[in-house]
Amino acid sequence: MALTINRSWAGEKEVTLILEGRLDTTTAPQLEKEIQELDGITCLKMDFEKLDYLSSAGLRVLLLAQKKMNRCGEMILNHVNETIMEVFDVTGFIDILTIE
Repeated sequence: MALTINRSWAGEKEVTLILEGRLDTTTAPQLEKEIQELDGITCLKMDFEKLDYLSSAGLRVLLLAQKKMNRCGEMILNHVNETIMEVFDVTGFIDILTIE
C-alpha cells in the first residue's frame, strides 16, 4: 500500500500533513521531499490517524523533520495510534517528538 499525503494550511506559517497508509522504505522519500519543500513555516503538524505502518526509514524522515523544525519552530504529531506509539516508545523517539 502506498502513502497519501494531504496538506492542510492554518495561515501562512502552520501546515498539517495528513498521512494515510504506510511510511516505509518505499514511501519515506515521498514524505522527505514534501518536508523539504516546506519553507518559512513555524509549525509543522502531522496527523497520523490513518497511518497504518511506520518503518525505520519513516523514523529517519521524522528525525530529519524534527531537526529542521527545531531550527525554525515546532513539530507536533497528532492522533498517533497504539502500534506506532509503541514503535516510538521502543526506539526512544517518544522522548524527542512532541506527541499530542
